[in-house]
Amino acid sequence: MRKNKFLTVYACLVFGFLFLPLAIIAVTAFNTAPTISFPISGFTFKWFANVFATKSFLSGFQLSFMLAIVATLIALLVGVPAAYALSRNSVKGKKLLKSFFLSPTIIPGIVVGYSLYQFIVLKLKLPVMQGLLIGHFLVVLPYVIRVVGSALEQFDFSIEEMAWTLGCGKAQAFFKVVLPNISSGIVAAFINSFNNIPVSMFLSGPGVRTLPTALMNYIEYFYDPTVSAVSVLLMAATIAIMFVVEKTLGIGALTK
Repeated sequence: MRKNKFLTVYACLVFGFLFLPLAIIAVTAFNTAPTISFPISGFTFKWFANVFATKSFLSGFQLSFMLAIVATLIALLVGVPAAYALSRNSVKGKKLLKSFFLSPTIIPGIVVGYSLYQFIVLKLKLPVMQGLLIGHFLVVLPYVIRVVGSALEQFDFSIEEMAWTLGCGKAQAFFKVVLPNISSGIVAAFINSFNNIPVSMFLSGPGVRTLPTALMNYIEYFYDPTVSAVSVLLMAATIAIMFVVEKTLGIGALTK
């Protein structure tokens, strides 16, 4: 019992440490003062209105959203089969392949961004949009393989085989049985691409800015609660995306 109580208290402290800053940011988004401060001096929604009135935020959001969707789709087409094959079969050099696929997550993001800049922009001289898409795909792919691979390592493949014996084809069984268990990889990939800063900074060009880079440029000149308002909207959007994915592709879709 003592151990259980200790773990409960410890878990609460860890979650409090993680969520308290987010709660403070959320509160400061409604502050009437022209600077980010806590506690707040009043309640207002004007900073949320300022988010939608700032063109750099709107254009940055559109670009980040489209980049994240396309990069995630391509990464899923490559990463899910790779993770499935590595988990389903005993491949020679399996550990080496996993280490290779996950290597970009070990290297600092700033190093990855600079390396991609040297190769994509300076050597290949690709257009900005193509360079951004390739960069985001390369950053997202390891997360797809890692998250999906971890889920598949815990997955009982006899369930999939049972679906085959009940008349499902291999593709149908994959989408109905396996995919709901790996939907977390889709969310992780999308969020990682949407929030990526190092690659976006190095591969962006004149007039082309993702939302994180637009937000960083804004902070250089302004320190008002608009930044907090953007953070609140992003947190709400992340929760909404996780809910939609869970209901459409996750385990929740099977209960309908």
